[in-house]
Amino acid sequence: MNIVNREPILEGWSSDKKYCITDEKGARFLLRISDITQYDTKQSEFMMMQRVAALGIPMCLPIEFGICEEGVYSIQSWIDGESAENLIPLLPSNEQYEFGFEAGRILHKIHSISAPASQEDWAVRFNRKIDIKIKKYDECPIKYPKGKAFIDYINSNRHLLNGRPQVYQHGDFHIGNMMVDRNGDLCIIDFNRNDYGDPWEEFNRIVWCVQKSPLFATGMVNGYFGSDVPMDFWKLLALYISSNTLSSVYWAIPFGESEVKTMLNQAEEVLTWYADMSNPIPTWYLHERDINSFE
Repeated sequence: MNIVNREPILEGWSSDKKYCITDEKGARFLLRISDITQYDTKQSEFMMMQRVAALGIPMCLPIEFGICEEGVYSIQSWIDGESAENLIPLLPSNEQYEFGFEAGRILHKIHSISAPASQEDWAVRFNRKIDIKIKKYDECPIKYPKGKAFIDYINSNRHLLNGRPQVYQHGDFHIGNMMVDRNGDLCIIDFNRNDYGDPWEEFNRIVWCVQKSPLFATGMVNGYFGSDVPMDFWKLLALYISSNTLSSVYWAIPFGESEVKTMLNQAEEVLTWYADMSNPIPTWYLHERDINSFE
């Protein structure tokens, strides 16, 4: 590919260097460059994106992978459109819900890729994560006013991790990693945190969706399950969100006071949704009668 222009992209938390590149024909692409030490990880990521794309998922398509002077690179298709997190909250209620429903259907299809048989047992792996997070939270100088509610809920529901299946995960599936293209279709971007794990754990970022659009978040759950949502899903989701929330406060400290405040506010919001972790069905979830009111 003959690149005639390269413009840096500064958005996002990834350590990758990202650019919008243009070839001699005027076509645009996404270029991601990582440190050469990430070669094996990035090669695996690229190959898994090829498998996901083969399912017909609307996404940034993997085009080219290799080594350059700056490290290891991948070239992906450029999605011409708008950020979903900026656009969707401005849409009519029924359209917000429909985009969420589509996101849930897309995620269900992504999860059709099974994890390798060699994958470590989920309960063993995630309980280890939980133990580390609780320890770090206990050692953290900043605490949530009702942080014990998260720990108590986690410890009371660890048994739900036993026997959970494992699949391929996008790794960071939420409205901030989606776009709406010029045809009005929802597209998925940023697979750089891809992993294997419990498919229901993939919903742990739904907090970000709720804060942008509870209608989108509700649609995402219903789209995934076909509107028949099992109670064990809600119980496990509350566990995964509790685990994430615990680790968020000490994660935020290096990024400064503003980020810490964001996480403190988010924890307070989560506790409100779950009535201090006493009800596993969050208040943001709209039931069928509410959805029918705006159809």
